Amino acid sequence: MKQKFDIIQSTCIPIQIDNCNTDLIIPARYLASTTRDPKFFGDAFMHDLRYNADGKPVADFVMNRPEYSETPRQGVHEIIIGGQNWGSGSSREHAAWAIAGYGVRVVISSSFADIHRNNLLNCFVLPVIVSREFQQELFDTVSANPQAEVKVDVPNQTVTNLATGHSETFEINGYKKYCLMNALDDIDFLLENKEKIEEYEKEGTFPQTPPKGGK
Repeated sequence: MKQKFDIIQSTCIPIQIDNCNTDLIIPARYLASTTRDPKFFGDAFMHDLRYNADGKPVADFVMNRPEYSETPRQGVHEIIIGGQNWGSGSSREHAAWAIAGYGVRVVISSSFADIHRNNLLNCFVLPVIVSREFQQELFDTVSANPQAEVKVDVPNQTVTNLATGHSETFEINGYKKYCLMNALDDIDFLLENKEKIEEYEKEGTFPQTPPKGGK
């Protein structure tokens, strides 16, 4: 899951479901598993919308349609365009594990549930908030042409619809931006700053402040 973030350019999976809650993202029965195998959780992503009770794929669900069904592990569809209030409901971290396990690196929406948004960042998935108008433009573009690509420029904090050339900026916490761009989780960041922390403990002064907020 730990990958450095720079510029991500990809085709997209449009999941136009408002208030898509964490129980839809990963059903509760998967929460009892003790594995951290990414494929296990990736296969469970949106499971009860992707499959009938008998295990057969739901043909008209977007992730099963031929133009969107090739998996991100084969090098495409690293971006999800989600509906409003993505990740509402319970705070289960497994929902972020499922998205990351499927191979998605960016989720774009007009709004996220706060806890889920933080869980995504901790699992090296970037939540990008755009305006409703731009969100709808992306849905329309990808619906008209599933091969259309979106570019997410993390250093410059921009997301661009390459089909139209339209672009918006997005916000990201400076600390999390630094961690994503350097493939660091919270423990990695502490270890990277071990000498500074030890110096602070000795001298009572911290030589350099953590990264400041983004745009």
